[in-house]
Amino acid sequence: MNVLVVGGAGYIGSHCVRQLIAAGHRPVVLDNLVLGHRAAVAADVPVYTVNLGNESEVGKVLRKEKIELVMHFAAYAYVGESVADPMKYYFNNVAAPLHLLRCMLGSGVKKFVFSSSCATYGSPAQMPITEDTPQAPINPYGQTKLDVENALRAFAAAYGLSFAVFRYFNAAGAAEDGTIGADHTPQTRVIPLAIDAAAGRGPPLQIFGNDYPTPDGTCRRDYVHVDDLSRAHIAVFEQLSTPGAALLYNLGTGTPTSVLEVIRAVEKVTGKPVPHTFAPRRAGDPPELYADSTKARRELGWQIKFPDIESIVATAWKWHEVHPHGFGGRK
Repeated sequence: MNVLVVGGAGYIGSHCVRQLIAAGHRPVVLDNLVLGHRAAVAADVPVYTVNLGNESEVGKVLRKEKIELVMHFAAYAYVGESVADPMKYYFNNVAAPLHLLRCMLGSGVKKFVFSSSCATYGSPAQMPITEDTPQAPINPYGQTKLDVENALRAFAAAYGLSFAVFRYFNAAGAAEDGTIGADHTPQTRVIPLAIDAAAGRGPPLQIFGNDYPTPDGTCRRDYVHVDDLSRAHIAVFEQLSTPGAALLYNLGTGTPTSVLEVIRAVEKVTGKPVPHTFAPRRAGDPPELYADSTKARRELGWQIKFPDIESIVATAWKWHEVHPHGFGGRK
């Protein structure tokens, strides 16, 4: 299948491109490279540096490459930034996908896979989180993801669009061979920050809060390997053959891991101590968030290859060992 991967030069998108190739599909990348890296995509994969707002050019790509399905990963995803600059998030995370969807429908492409987030759930009262947990975002980032989900429901009913929404928990890790991984500026993910602290390339890891009602007082999150996420996206393709299909899935391991447990895993994998400090809680941080992914396992046959934090950290460490400065500024 010819698959357009929007945001395919970014962290999750680039891993999905590799998994598409492994599964026998033909990926085509569309990425403006504001946050993505051309070096994250194999040289023989077509890459178009087109903005989604340019519907004429996007339509040309869809037709030229005979695209049959579109995957969308091109969102801004910093919660704090979304609070400080919500307009940036609404234009990129809501308006831009609407341009894309209009192009798709105009070109006869009616299969869509959308990268959503557990941020759409806000701060749920009960764990684990199922797909039926009420969605009540507490920040603009989560709201923009929910806004697109709602648009997709309407488009499925009105236009016969078939879509799958995947609500991620904490994407983590890197390709097993160490060739691609996380390269973000600024870096906010706890595993890369802990690795940089251990390797002496960054400051001590700052832990926000150690007085939460969790076993060790630090927040607990559900870390799921980026390649496991990617394989779920590809496993849904067959179900999208039904016109108007509206599919919603949580993706996580179902096992919450605390910040201190992440530190211990990094120390075990690297053999180095992780310098760290404690800071006050951040507003809006729930004590724990973790998924019930039973639906994805049952309906998609999704299986997790990296079930524990140490196996995830090991892949991240391999990437950071080989690429201590990420892609080295290469776009």
